[in-house]
Amino acid sequence: MPEPLTLEMFLPHRGTTFTLATGGEEVALALVAVEPLPTPAGGTERTPFSLEFLGPADPAFAQATFPLKHAELGALELFAVPIARTAEGTRYQAIFT
Repeated sequence: MPEPLTLEMFLPHRGTTFTLATGGEEVALALVAVEPLPTPAGGTERTPFSLEFLGPADPAFAQATFPLKHAELGALELFAVPIARTAEGTRYQAIFT
């Protein structure tokens, strides 16, 4: 996975599945949102953006750096935070500035 990660890298993969391998099991996380964020005064090296993933309601994971795999993007690690837990599942957000 090339660095830095960019908004443009993830946009075509909205709606696709990433696999989280943890504790000997694999959990599917769907990339449900890829959104640009406001650029702070003074600019940044890349366009700030947010990713939201939807996973199962259980197990729910605490904020952490997650090892993820994707069919086209390959292996990557993202720091994500749980932001909502509903009957639909648990949502996680990763923010890049």
